[in-house]
Amino acid sequence: MEFALNLLLIAGGIVLLYFGGEALVKNAVVLARSWGISTMVVGLTVVAFGTSSPELAASLAAALSGSPAIAIGNVVGSNTLNILLILGVTALVAPVRAQAQFIKREVPIMIGAALLLFWFLYFDQQVSRLEGLLAVVLLGLYIWFLYRSSAGESPEVQGEFDQEYGRPVQASWQTYGGVGLGLVLLGVGARLLTIGAVELARAFGVPELIIGLTIVALGTSLPEVAASIMAALRREPDIALGNIVGSNVFNILGILGITALVQPIGLPWESIQRDMWVMLGASVLLWPFLVTGSRLGRREGGVFLGLYVLYVALLIRVA
Repeated sequence: MEFALNLLLIAGGIVLLYFGGEALVKNAVVLARSWGISTMVVGLTVVAFGTSSPELAASLAAALSGSPAIAIGNVVGSNTLNILLILGVTALVAPVRAQAQFIKREVPIMIGAALLLFWFLYFDQQVSRLEGLLAVVLLGLYIWFLYRSSAGESPEVQGEFDQEYGRPVQASWQTYGGVGLGLVLLGVGARLLTIGAVELARAFGVPELIIGLTIVALGTSLPEVAASIMAALRREPDIALGNIVGSNVFNILGILGITALVQPIGLPWESIQRDMWVMLGASVLLWPFLVTGSRLGRREGGVFLGLYVLYVALLIRVA
């Protein structure tokens, strides 16, 4: 009975996080466009960061509940999942090739954010408030970089974003209400997911870190799954890639930065080092495809997907 209740809490939390994230992104895009923000900036910030809102809600809830392993595992697991699973599935649906120059410049930033997290966790075993502040400041610089980079992008890439986000929009009270509803659903969903995940881990003796790396990471990444696959189906590869790379940067600088400002979080380096290396390896593996302009085809997508399956199998084996 208790097992079924925990599963119900997890499932209910994931559903609320998904619909909360969707409501937030949809209405935030309308607000941003009504304020005159360019389509590329909307796609690279509002959408990429908005799809990571479930991760932010879940990590904050976990940290405040005294479960730092779930908070950190959620971010590390989501970043690995975004590249290996989501881009793997996206490439199977439709081959992906990056045209946008900004994406090629973003990849080193994504890898740099991963190395920054290495520094935080390796040297003092935690993300302190000061380190969280540093991460948030770097996030602000990253947003400024995206804004400046988007102005010089090629007409083809600009058109891709215009086609997706360039529809005339006018914000109304329903738009503001939708943003508020999305935030409420995210808060409630994150709390339910955290309670269910922690209790499930305790019931089966599974480390909370493993739960964070798998169940919580997958549940909170559903908006990225939907956004990337839809972009692939519409033949908008730069939007799919921009969403993944931007989300990964935000996951570390934004989610862990904001979470640490509210509640410092930490883990022994020995418990997280394997997963940190996997996350960094996945980031580096993606780099050649984006920098050289090589196509991420179905064969490569299958390799990415296979690597993720092997990683999850390893987690299950050692749990």
